[in-house]
Amino acid sequence: MRNLEVIRAQETWQQAGAYSVRIQGMDKQYHISLREEFDEHDGADSKYIVLADEGYPIATCRFYELDKQSVLIGRVVVLPEYRGKELGRRVISEAEKWIRELDYKDIYLDSRVVAVGFYEKLGYAAVDNKIIQSWKFDCRRMHKELLTQNA
Repeated sequence: MRNLEVIRAQETWQQAGAYSVRIQGMDKQYHISLREEFDEHDGADSKYIVLADEGYPIATCRFYELDKQSVLIGRVVVLPEYRGKELGRRVISEAEKWIRELDYKDIYLDSRVVAVGFYEKLGYAAVDNKIIQSWKFDCRRMHKELLTQNA
């Protein structure tokens, strides 16, 4: 990675980068259909972070409002050939910065059970012990309270 760019994807062509990563990283790898991958939260009300290497999209996540104080981060994907390079951590960090700027206080996400440790290292904690079925994955709901700038 020579030139990593962080994109707050607000235009259609930028969102296409997020969709491209999701198709390559999830649909092909886990055989998730486009209908399952793209849902009612893909649209104008969601925000997308895209990491690009020399202009090529390689990692993404999206978030959307749950209520006036909280959002849900989801569809966190790093292309297989770029995994193990801290890009998952980076895409979450960039989303958190944007979420803070938008004055939300709480972040939720549904982590695959195998990734719970990754999110715990980023300051997230399991809400409870309930397993949520999401697509083909067993997941746990996790939460992180954002600290205010004055805290």
